[in-house]
Amino acid sequence: MSTLEEHERTDRPHPVADLLAWQERWDRELGRIQRKLDPFGIGRLFAKVAESWAAHPDRLGSALSAFAADVQLMQTNAWHALFGIKPLKVRAVEEDARFADPAWMQPPFSLIKEFYLLYTHWLQDALFETPGMDPGERRRATFWARQWLNAFAPSNYFLTNPVALAKFGQSGGQSVAAGLSNLLEDLRVGDVQMVDRSAFQVGKNLATTPGEVIFRNRLIELIRYTPRTDKVHAVPLLLVPPWINKFYILDLDAKKSLVRFLLERGFAVIMLSWKNPGADMAETTFDDYMTEGIAAAIDAAAKASGANEVHAVGYCLGGTALAALMAWYGHQGDSPVKNWTLLATLTDFSRPGPIEVFIDETTLGTLEEMMAGQGYLDGREMARSFRLLRPNSLIWQYVVHGYLYGEKPPPFDVLYWNVDATRLPRAMHSYYLREFYVNNRLIEKDALHLAGRPIDLARIRAPLYVVGCEEDHIAPWKATFGIAGRISAPVRYTLSSSGHILGIVNPPVVPPKRSYWTGMAAGESPEEWLKAQTEVKGSWWEDWAAWLAGRCGPLVQPKPLEASGLTRLGDAPGSYVLET
Repeated sequence: MSTLEEHERTDRPHPVADLLAWQERWDRELGRIQRKLDPFGIGRLFAKVAESWAAHPDRLGSALSAFAADVQLMQTNAWHALFGIKPLKVRAVEEDARFADPAWMQPPFSLIKEFYLLYTHWLQDALFETPGMDPGERRRATFWARQWLNAFAPSNYFLTNPVALAKFGQSGGQSVAAGLSNLLEDLRVGDVQMVDRSAFQVGKNLATTPGEVIFRNRLIELIRYTPRTDKVHAVPLLLVPPWINKFYILDLDAKKSLVRFLLERGFAVIMLSWKNPGADMAETTFDDYMTEGIAAAIDAAAKASGANEVHAVGYCLGGTALAALMAWYGHQGDSPVKNWTLLATLTDFSRPGPIEVFIDETTLGTLEEMMAGQGYLDGREMARSFRLLRPNSLIWQYVVHGYLYGEKPPPFDVLYWNVDATRLPRAMHSYYLREFYVNNRLIEKDALHLAGRPIDLARIRAPLYVVGCEEDHIAPWKATFGIAGRISAPVRYTLSSSGHILGIVNPPVVPPKRSYWTGMAAGESPEEWLKAQTEVKGSWWEDWAAWLAGRCGPLVQPKPLEASGLTRLGDAPGSYVLET
């Protein structure tokens, strides 16, 4: 009998077993410390970059030689400019809004700017071409290097920003004093402020469309809006917003409100408003959000209208959950949703866009550790991550204008909504990140089991209208296009100009600000589809309203709430949207 077996039989601790247990505890603790010090694994990533380049000295030498040649040419151009000689052409770099002011064309600022842009583009190209590394790792390395490069842009510092120096002189130093005041206020708040929050109040000048709360449970409130026409289409529209932000992005002021637009065209509109969860809802699951949230809303909306069916509209994460629910309905072969719409929604997460830099085991481990401690992910943390995807326009622009120029943040309703973030329950959010983003199981036949049923998008047979946004960095349009080849129903796809928010909040205006492309999609590539479409000036809202009108039933008298058996619980916008 071995010594280890003897210890097992006598229940005495064995030195080897003790050592293994100690090693396991040490590894676990070391991993926790590493996540604390480097939550995104940036240090390990760049150590791997250095090792990869060191293993290919010939390619490293070529890259450094090319950079040195460009620097030498730029220096030659500086001397040429001094004597009025036409400069030689250095490598081309795209226009950069940070340096659009004519003051950046004057020396020495022009030379500072040009060297910065030259180095920035060279380093990003070099990282993206790192030999021997996985493409995803190269993209992550480039992303984190870009954060550092953006932070050290000469436009961000007083002495290297000619516009800031000019404003200082013109204002007699008042711009710097005002900038210091803005900085102190941001330190008090704990964030770089993007918007004048005092200019807005939900229910006063945002989310003001009249309506009533007709249903409430632990996850949702339902708001039925007051009709603005004598008759309405029999089948109501149920709007399902993402739970990462509040619903009123679809009901800003009267001119931008999608809700008002639909009401004025004779549709009955019902809005789902998500509860802002706290630590007591930590164990709330994705199944709960799908069944107690969206499915419960569909049942109540159908009951309120008397039509026994709805047209469901899902936006972003709300659309992803709606797609899963549609497949869930498809498993039983009977769905109360006879046709539906997805707005800027991912169902295939194989190409999620820039957000992929946050989707790896290191980052997920950090998030899960954070959520385990507090029971939820604070929406402000996620909002900061999203701002890193476009740091120049969403962070450094406000640093420069607020601290260097002494300007107050603008009163912009979309930005106010953007900072009015919500929390995300631990269990639900962890499941969503792993099963959708990491494992991409929504597109696999029966790979997900939700609320007791296997999920297969091919079981969906309800006609679908999809909207993608040309400049969307949250749900890239080519990724949103993929659902056209996965469901067993006709799909009309519309590509809107602009991004994730302004491509959707896109009211008709004269003259038109934006445009769109639209047509049936049947599984071809997004590039092939786009080549076959014609650009239309204006808002896709009009095309969608025409499509809806033929699918939402005849015009009827609105059904009184008391006839449906539901009870009026309060006025719009309800209570959940006001929770902070």
